[in-house]
Amino acid sequence: MSETLPSLQRHIFCAHSSGLSVGIGVGSGASLLLMVLGAILVSRKMKQRRAEMLKKRFFRQNRGHLLQQLVSQKADIAERMIVPLVELQKATNSFDKAREIGGGGHGTVYKGIMSDLHVVAIKKSKVAIQREIDEFINEVAILSQINHRNVVKLFGCCLETEVPLLVYEFISNGTLYHHLHVQEPAPSLTWEDRLRIATETARALGYLHSAVSFPIVHRDIKSQNILLDGSLIAKVSDFGASRCIQVDQTETATAIQGTFGYLDPLYFYSGQLTEKSDVYSFGVLLMELLTRKKPCSYRSSEEEALVTYFAASLAADKLVRVLDPQVVKEGGKEVEEVAVLAVACVRIEVDQRPTMRQVEMTLENLGGSHDSFVMHDLDVPKYPMIEGTNMEETSQQYSYEAEYLLSSRYPR
Repeated sequence: MSETLPSLQRHIFCAHSSGLSVGIGVGSGASLLLMVLGAILVSRKMKQRRAEMLKKRFFRQNRGHLLQQLVSQKADIAERMIVPLVELQKATNSFDKAREIGGGGHGTVYKGIMSDLHVVAIKKSKVAIQREIDEFINEVAILSQINHRNVVKLFGCCLETEVPLLVYEFISNGTLYHHLHVQEPAPSLTWEDRLRIATETARALGYLHSAVSFPIVHRDIKSQNILLDGSLIAKVSDFGASRCIQVDQTETATAIQGTFGYLDPLYFYSGQLTEKSDVYSFGVLLMELLTRKKPCSYRSSEEEALVTYFAASLAADKLVRVLDPQVVKEGGKEVEEVAVLAVACVRIEVDQRPTMRQVEMTLENLGGSHDSFVMHDLDVPKYPMIEGTNMEETSQQYSYEAEYLLSSRYPR
């Protein structure tokens, strides 16, 4: 009996120790689990906080407060224009490569479907360069004021990423450039479509120059910046380089921006920007529509740039040698009228170029008789080349322009 008691005590002690160990183990496991869960929650909260702080930093970096000020007069626009990043991630399946629809040196364009089922194009820059951020804010501020059938519509922007994002209406049919410069011998746009696209583009520029609060100079009119929808309706795009000009300013000095081949030589040399700089670029665009030659790279057999060669050919009554054969076949007398207008637009003397409103009216009236097209009706002196100046004089007149255009051999 005396031996059994200590044995029983030992058993009781062992059982107690085991229970205590299990209890301690369970308690420790639960504590550890709670600690892990707590750490995960804290980590998640810290990540969320860091993400929010990063979004705010990017918003400041991308000059979001400036944007808010620029559109503050219309609070509904300010609220609608700023799109959350999460919305754009959903719209593009987290910017899936399969959603890419275009791009170039400056960035990528994605096709997205928003929660309201709007199909959009989302423009994402590659790098956060301050100048490009300034251009981005400039584009948003300008497009928020514009409502025109022939100007691409801006739905909003996102400032919560390192590089800002722009959200446009989706234009399904690519650029005018790609429609014009198709592989031979595939047919290009019909003459009727080319003339209508020219008229719609002129209408948009006329609106920008004279129908908004402050005249807006686009500064980069070219075929790559004219988008075409499913019905081949023209939409002027890419307002990153655009400038507003105060009503009491006839001209303003600014850093040179634009594309070689389309750029107004006087603006290039002097830095003085006016609405007539867009008129020059539009004149080059008309020549491109008539010839299907690329202004940035075209050289004639005499090593003349497109503007010089086109003007000289018109002066020498040899325009047919530079025209697109499809235009010659389909265009009739209207082709010569558009050619005269194009050359008027690229006059060296800025004051002798027509305004975009005058260009628009001229193009719209082309369906009338040939007699209705008179250059002085545009408040522009009759173009000297139509009066029989010879080719040598014409080339000399354009030497200033040709000197600049030689630089278009080199990429921008």
